[in-house]
Amino acid sequence: QVQLVESGGGLVQAGGSLSLSCAASGRTFSSYAMGWFRQAPGKEREFVAAINWSGNGRNYGDSVKGRFTISRDNAKNTVYLQMNSLKPEDTAVYYCAAASQSMGVSGARYDTWGRGTQVTVSS
Repeated sequence: QVQLVESGGGLVQAGGSLSLSCAASGRTFSSYAMGWFRQAPGKEREFVAAINWSGNGRNYGDSVKGRFTISRDNAKNTVYLQMNSLKPEDTAVYYCAAASQSMGVSGARYDTWGRGTQVTVSS
């Protein structure tokens, strides 16, 4: 089982960009599908993006399509989330998650979660 640590969150103005990283421990990282989710105060957890084990398959939530890009580097045991054209409604805690089965949009498919990193977008 992998352990996940997110980094890269912070405060950014609307229209700006931010890049999140999720570092995984363990030798089996390349066998996991990876996902990013977010949760804003008072709201339910929302699917952001997912990528399969090889990096050839990606999926995005409707609210971030065309603005966010998920990628991974299996040699570095890291998955990334590049966020462009940020909006105040993107403000949330962003979580990285690993799925031992195929990637999906439901958090229930993911076995391991990081502790999250705060992203705040000011207007």
